Amino acid sequence: MNIILLGPQGSGKGTQARLLVGKFGFFYFESGGFLRELSSKNEKVKAMLDKGAFVPDEEMVSYVTAFLDEKGLNDDILFDGFPRSIKQYIFLKSWLADRKTGINLAIVLQIREEETIRRLSARRYDPATGKIYNLITDPPPKDIDKNSLVQRDDDKPEAIKKRLTWYKEQVVPLIAELKKEVEVIDLDGARPIAEIHQEIYEKILLKNQQRG
Repeated sequence: MNIILLGPQGSGKGTQARLLVGKFGFFYFESGGFLRELSSKNEKVKAMLDKGAFVPDEEMVSYVTAFLDEKGLNDDILFDGFPRSIKQYIFLKSWLADRKTGINLAIVLQIREEETIRRLSARRYDPATGKIYNLITDPPPKDIDKNSLVQRDDDKPEAIKKRLTWYKEQVVPLIAELKKEVEVIDLDGARPIAEIHQEIYEKILLKNQQRG
């Protein structure tokens, strides 16, 4: 089963993804981490990310699919943050179809803009480990000194508002497109983490039973 997990940044996608991977053993593909790793080896990608630009759709899909081919993966993947446009979805869908598989489910975590800003403003980066924490939804372990964590420029309100505008322009139309082809579950991302997880967990179990 392949699942796409969508929602604005700060909606709790990463938290839900970790819980699902722990329960079902999905391969977790997180676009942000993938691009950071790729940029350490690819100067072209690094230059784009340093400018705050997005990797063009066709190019992004080619990087992702080459990575998945290298890993021998085309099923039981949990996609987080990818695809992020209709064009990327069309390319991914074609690649999966060539491998006799596809997208089985899309999960969308919805939160209000004010809540997105509140949550993302609480994100902190650990320069020592590269890990990202959220003081509200995903706090660091007790042995981590919170004073050693830093707030990145793109987690400040103005940068967050720009990303929300991009989300409305690119991802919201993608969700509408997905609804024409696959089952899409819309969930309130402001609800308690355990409650959201339980609903997703039950839906995946049901979907697996339906697939036989």
